[in-house]
Amino acid sequence: MKKPIRPRHPDITDAMWDEIDNILERYRTKKGSVIPVLRECQDVVGYLPMELVDYIALGLNMSSSEVFGVASFYALFSFVPKGRHTVKVCLGTACYVKGIKEVVNRIAYEFGLKEGQTTEDRRFSMEGVRCLGACGLAPVMVVDGDTHGAVSADKVMEILEHYE
Repeated sequence: MKKPIRPRHPDITDAMWDEIDNILERYRTKKGSVIPVLRECQDVVGYLPMELVDYIALGLNMSSSEVFGVASFYALFSFVPKGRHTVKVCLGTACYVKGIKEVVNRIAYEFGLKEGQTTEDRRFSMEGVRCLGACGLAPVMVVDGDTHGAVSADKVMEILEHYE
């Protein structure tokens, strides 16, 4: 089968396209491979721009709507670029009662960053999660796997300064 023509995208280098082609080649004949292909391609690029979704569809001999349908169903996949650092803020009851909303508001004010967004410089992505399993430390946030407890609106800026 002939390889599809590579679209131009500012976030995807030729080396990335080569890696994507290798992924597609490995899975091309395997039924039900769309999820692993999407996961591996997202690992290469960092997210799934629509040009990549269309390219994957061509490479797997599927429609773009089928591939998009799978990618949009699972929270694992993202259609927007992610930051170098992921900030997960707990929005569970204990954290909410102890002031996580003020922390979120401070991040939004200082970085122009809302839940589900990435800063323009791609330094941070922020996700709201229902529970981080650390209610005794409320309010809690996790940055790149580092758990920070008793976070206040003032303390959050001090914490985030350490993540360039």
